[in-house]
Amino acid sequence: MKWISLGLGVPLLSACAALYSADASLPAVRIDPAAILGHIEVLASDRFEGRMPGTAGAELTVAYLQDTFKRYGLAPGNPDGTYLQEVTLAGVTSTMDVSINVGGARVALQPKVDYSGGSWQPRPSVSVRASDLVFVGHGIVAPEYGWDDYKQMDMHGKTVVLLMSDLGFRPDRKTYYATGDYKRRFAAQRGAAACITVHEIDRAGGTPFSAYASQFGAENLVLAQNADSECPAEMVITIERARDLFNRAGLDFDRLHDGARSKDFIPVVLNATADIDIRSTLRTIRTHNVVARVEGSDPRLKDDVVVYTAHWDHLGRVPNGAPDQIYHGALDNASGTAAILEIAHAFATATQRPRRSVLFIATTAEEAGLLGAKHYVTHPLFPLARTVADLNFDLVNAWGRTEDFQITGFGESSLDDVLRNVAAEQGRRVIPDQTPELMTYYRVDSFEFARSGIPSVYFGAGIDYIGKPPQYRKEKLGAYFANDYHRVTDTVRADWDLSGAAEQALFGFGVGWRLTEGRPFPQWRPGTEFKATRDAMLK
Repeated sequence: MKWISLGLGVPLLSACAALYSADASLPAVRIDPAAILGHIEVLASDRFEGRMPGTAGAELTVAYLQDTFKRYGLAPGNPDGTYLQEVTLAGVTSTMDVSINVGGARVALQPKVDYSGGSWQPRPSVSVRASDLVFVGHGIVAPEYGWDDYKQMDMHGKTVVLLMSDLGFRPDRKTYYATGDYKRRFAAQRGAAACITVHEIDRAGGTPFSAYASQFGAENLVLAQNADSECPAEMVITIERARDLFNRAGLDFDRLHDGARSKDFIPVVLNATADIDIRSTLRTIRTHNVVARVEGSDPRLKDDVVVYTAHWDHLGRVPNGAPDQIYHGALDNASGTAAILEIAHAFATATQRPRRSVLFIATTAEEAGLLGAKHYVTHPLFPLARTVADLNFDLVNAWGRTEDFQITGFGESSLDDVLRNVAAEQGRRVIPDQTPELMTYYRVDSFEFARSGIPSVYFGAGIDYIGKPPQYRKEKLGAYFANDYHRVTDTVRADWDLSGAAEQALFGFGVGWRLTEGRPFPQWRPGTEFKATRDAMLK
């Protein structure tokens, strides 16, 4: 089927496609802003229904991506000869009842008032009975920083109570150990029956408890094949209720909270038990990562792969909304998907072939928790030990050309050198993530590759717009996040200027090409929390 632009007539596109030929050792390729726009128009159209996995719109999306990769001349990315990697999800919709037996009394907690939670395991029910509560501080075991909150205590069958965030291990950003994903999974590895996180708004990135409460009873999507890596029961409670429970147990929450900032902290048994009942309705969703490949030309190197990722999924329709209430996801992330399609086109039509192979993965279910990327790294189509790096695109620059490129993950690995050099070849400079407090590094697909040991970066928009006042980026991006992000208004706009997106994609092409040339694999910097995994893999 032939796919065409919907012809929205967006102005301000660069008159010429971006051309990359600054260095004779790099092939001269073009990336056209109009081509990026054409993909966005299709993927963000009403017909694609918001690209929610498991819907007709998702099937249209997968078909469009396959057809485009084929038309651009890329080979199937799956060794089975297809462009698809199946990903099976479980939809889990839970209700949860919680009571705490403390101080000789039973305290029934109120959902949406005292707590919010449920189960991320695809089971019809979960029952936790008389489970001892244990305060484990921040719930972190970080060998790189000599930190161990568990002190080898046996947690089997117990309910861990822990704090948000980390201990300021890094002055420039929060570490992986700050994420709820790490804390809950580590508690599950230690055998915990339930995990209770104390909400503190300053440590929740400004997210109020009401945001957690609003998700009570909503469906959670999980990978069906490794859902047992999650705690059977998970919840967030208000800090006020935490103080009350500690007080009833004869403990001073604030004193213990402060004490948890010391390496000498020892887990504290609360002399309280939890009874938790969860009832879940389940459904199975089959979705796909779409994968395409450009095979390397060097027989010694073609089994190495440089990976590009961008997620194709979005949020579908507004529940119980009008028929036109669609989460179009134009910037998030039809734009990133469009970028890697055009990068793939550039590789496939370059005047020379790369020495290493290049794999393009349009991932599914990112919005549900990076699930497509998570599935890939646990079921890789090519060995992770032969995977050079992951280069991720999400929310590309829609507002014009910039003097710089912002990289989330800059400073973590020797990828920095390649990034700097390629940016300089294009007359640009590289800057690190300017808002590390948002923990973007852990909220995009490249994180799953990083957690698996693969050096990874996320290509963000620059901040210094050419010919624009200093506040231009803040105004544009601020308006987007305030008014359009994860809303039905994330649509193609008349004020877009995708010349910056084309240069961003061209920069990504140059970085990927340099990585295919045969130089040593990028390495994590000493002290980075993913270095040990990579080092063990490469041994």
